[in-house]
Amino acid sequence: MRAAPPKDLKPLTLPLTWAPFQAEVDAWAEKMRVRPEVIQVRPMKRKWGSCSTSGLVTFDASLLRQHPDFRKRVIVEELLRLRIPNHGKLFNTMLAAYLRRQG
Repeated sequence: MRAAPPKDLKPLTLPLTWAPFQAEVDAWAEKMRVRPEVIQVRPMKRKWGSCSTSGLVTFDASLLRQHPDFRKRVIVEELLRLRIPNHGKLFNTMLAAYLRRQG
């Protein structure tokens, strides 16, 4: 995902630590019934996250400073790519459905 966060979603003052972020990703993976092989956080220059066909899901380290709503979108989008590897109509429909859910 490359989109910038909406201007009305202000970044956090203190970044989230690894454990709560991992718990957030794990909770979404369970809801979505996907199993990433590896979840990692590292600096990325051009994207908020990426997902490989082997199940490696990578998130940009600066995502830990972003508003929870934006962070949720990035997490859901990357985990959804484990099921639907392209950004076609089905992907966009499923993404919208997950983002409408609370939690």
